[in-house]
Formats: sequence, C-alpha cells, structure tokens
Amino acid sequence: MDITLREIYDGFAETYEENRGLFDMTEVFNSFYARLEVEKGKLLDLGCGVGEPFTRFFIDRGWTVKGVDFSERMLELASKYVPEMQTIHADIREVEFEPGQFEAITAIYSLFHVPSNDHAALFDKFYKWLLPKGKALFTYATKEYTGSNEFDGYKEFMGKKLYYSHKSPDKLYADLERLGFNIESTDYRNIGNEIFLWVAVSKPMIEVAHGANRPLPTAESSV
Repeated sequence: MDITLREIYDGFAETYEENRGLFDMTEVFNSFYARLEVEKGKLLDLGCGVGEPFTRFFIDRGWTVKGVDFSERMLELASKYVPEMQTIHADIREVEFEPGQFEAITAIYSLFHVPSNDHAALFDKFYKWLLPKGKALFTYATKEYTGSNEFDGYKEFMGKKLYYSHKSPDKLYADLERLGFNIESTDYRNIGNEIFLWVAVSKPMIEVAHGANRPLPTAESSV
C-alpha cells in the first residue's frame, strides 16, 4: 500500500533529533527579517513542522506565531521545542483566516509538496491574509532540484519518495504579479546540498492592482 506524504512526515518526526540543525537558515532569516516593516508582529508559518529554526527565530524576537502543519507528530514535537507557537493541525490549503491578520507569512520547504495547480489559490490567500506592506517568504522547487522546468511527480528524499510540483519561475512570477504582489527578491540558495528558489514578496500599501487582471486561482476558486 502506498504511504501518504502525511505519514512520511510523521515518520520523519521520529528521526528529527538526529537531523536537528542540518540546515542553517540564519542568513535566510536575517535577509527576510531586514525587509520587514515592523520589529514585532504576527507571523503565519505554513508547513511549520516542529517550528525550528524559522519560527524560533521570530518568537525569540517577540513575534506571535501561528503554525500550520498536516503532520500530527511534527506538531507534537513543536509543542516541545517551540511551545510559544499556536499550532493548527491542517492541510495548508484548507485553513482560513480573516483578511489582514499577519505582518508576515512563511512557507519553508512546504509549498512544493502542493500541486502547482493549487499554488495560485494559496498565493491569493497569502495576499488576503497579509496586512498592507506585509511580506511573505516561500521556498520553490525549480529544475535545479527536479531536473525539469515544470514538474509534477516524485523524488527521493531521506530514503522516501516524496511528491513535488512546480511551475517554471517565469510562470510563478507572472502569477504573483497578477495577484498584486511586489516581488522583492528571488534567490537560488544551496542549503544542505539542496538548491531551491527562495522568493520574498510584499503586499502594496494601496491595493490598486489586486484582482485587476485575474482569472487565476483554482482550488475551487480559493473558496
């Protein structure tokens, strides 16, 4: 019987201790944090896992954090390592929040496990959930990792076959701009011998562009 992505990540939780600190995110965090308009605020972390290291960085600086993850075992570990984080056990595509709730949103190593046809709907939610001048940072898979300009399939990670999905960078950027985001940075980073595209975007102070050009979101039209 095929094992689900959720079950795989529950299994990864069992070996988390021995892999702790494998990826150094300090430079990524410092770069993103320097872009933020506020020193303290509310962060939404989508695919938060155990809350380390990214969520921990924010909490140590006085931020309030909500973390969403579909792995119950990962969230159990989060209650141990980052007890200050409010956790929500859910698929990141299914959670809902009121508009204008967060100064920052992160999706670190999570978005590429969601079918690329659903990405635009998620980005649309990012836009709604962010406050004006709020910013989001996410990791995106590209051909540097999957070997293809666009990909929808499986790759091996830590001995398991994991689902990955992504569009080309040009299509990704077009989706983001169509939704009204300003693209602030697009950096290819090699962390732990894995190359991914790290994208930082911001919501304009004045939302003149949002929805102007769109027929974009799928996933049941962003519900």
